[in-house]
Amino acid sequence: MVLKLIYVSTMATVSQIWPFESRRCLKAHGIIILLFLDPCLQCVNGYLSSPHVGQEQPYSRDAQPVITSPVVPAPSSASPTDSDSYASKCPSGGQCNRLPADCINCSYHHNCSYGKPASFSCKAKRGVHCTVESGKQQTNFSLSITCQFCWQLDLSQYRCSNSTSCRTVACPRKRYNATCQVLDHVHCLGKRVFQKRLYCNWTGGYKWSTALALSITLGGFGADRFYLGQWRQGLGKLFSFGGLGIWTLIDVLLIGAGYVGPADGSLYI
Repeated sequence: MVLKLIYVSTMATVSQIWPFESRRCLKAHGIIILLFLDPCLQCVNGYLSSPHVGQEQPYSRDAQPVITSPVVPAPSSASPTDSDSYASKCPSGGQCNRLPADCINCSYHHNCSYGKPASFSCKAKRGVHCTVESGKQQTNFSLSITCQFCWQLDLSQYRCSNSTSCRTVACPRKRYNATCQVLDHVHCLGKRVFQKRLYCNWTGGYKWSTALALSITLGGFGADRFYLGQWRQGLGKLFSFGGLGIWTLIDVLLIGAGYVGPADGSLYI
């Protein structure tokens, strides 16, 4: 508002002194200057009227500094040391060549013949005490194992996860992807945890002898099919009196041969 009053008074004074054409040009330039100065003055006025100008934050002795940038992540909790993780698995004072694989570090190499004995240099981990055959305590020793990878071991030397979603009674037999881990006392080359395709071999607790006995004695009423979880076929046998004996005879042969199994696809016990 003050700016507009100054502009009007200035233009009135100039109009008395300068000629008409000059006053017209000056008026046009004055309007342009006013348009530019108006938002600038509004910004300055808003800044001066803000409450933070000329004010300082009150000082407090108990106040703690706050770091806003950069963000410093909180330190994670200390994880247990390696010695604590394998100490419970490692017997103390035993023979070095009988220590579990987690208790030793071996320099395995692949320059050996498959299926033949091979020797590798090993060292007991820190905190693990073992002896050689002479009874002398020693840290470095030689380990003799069969040259083969872990996935080439016998089935009895590793444990695999079992799947309960694949059908064991199927033609051809179904397979599933299992995660296998070598037993602690078994030494081999390569990774001790590996993937392997295995045949479906899980069981749901159904007994073959029970199913066969029910098929022979109460098969005409569908008891064998009900026991195996096949309730639709059981109802069909029940209301047809075992297919007038024909269906009953066929089921005795199929269950006896193991062709008909539990409805969930598992194996008999």
